Amino acid sequence: MSKSDPGDEDHPGLCQSFHMQLDHVAYAVTNAELADTVQRLGNELGVAFIDGGKHPRAGTRNFILPLATGQYIEIVAPIDHPAAETAPFGQAVRARAEAGGGWMGWVVAVDDMKPIEARIGRTAGDGHRQRPGGQDLTWKQIGVTDLIAEPILPYFIKWDDMAFHPSLGGTSDVAITEFAISGDRDSLTSWLGDSPENLLADIALNWVEDHTVGLTSVTFKTAKGSVTID
Repeated sequence: MSKSDPGDEDHPGLCQSFHMQLDHVAYAVTNAELADTVQRLGNELGVAFIDGGKHPRAGTRNFILPLATGQYIEIVAPIDHPAAETAPFGQAVRARAEAGGGWMGWVVAVDDMKPIEARIGRTAGDGHRQRPGGQDLTWKQIGVTDLIAEPILPYFIKWDDMAFHPSLGGTSDVAITEFAISGDRDSLTSWLGDSPENLLADIALNWVEDHTVGLTSVTFKTAKGSVTID
């Protein structure tokens, strides 16, 4: 959770009431690997993932795991759909999957998208997911193209109705305890408008030297003990 100083000259677009927090982490694989990955990560964490449905505008589908702390894990894969080649989110998922798969990145929830739009200089786009039961989830998002260019950067999301947030309804006691991340700390801080340590609060941040820029591993507290997924 973060509140910025309205007098901060480095980030004049933010206001005191602006609030942001970790929303979820995304793990990308090919569609052929999706079922096995859902089973494997579920076994490692000791809980079962839920079929999340499809993103029609992005050409992707996902499985999710609600976490005990109000976030969730997303395992996402491109499907055979033109949007996976043209939509930014589909492009990001496909590129990470075809590069061997793994953590695609992390996502920050905000309660007001306008300060982010003002700071980045463009308008947020619409997000949409169809759950298997037919229910639609909708949101605004911005920054996926920046994630593609610099994978250390999260993208930002504002849910239209928090009553349907994917973290709700689960019974998992799994929680994120640590991020291992590689890349330019100053670039990430400037992008967030705050230090990543402040934003991630109770999650330990381990900066590593790695040939892969971005989120390199996530450690979880589980009923089976500490589990790290690369």
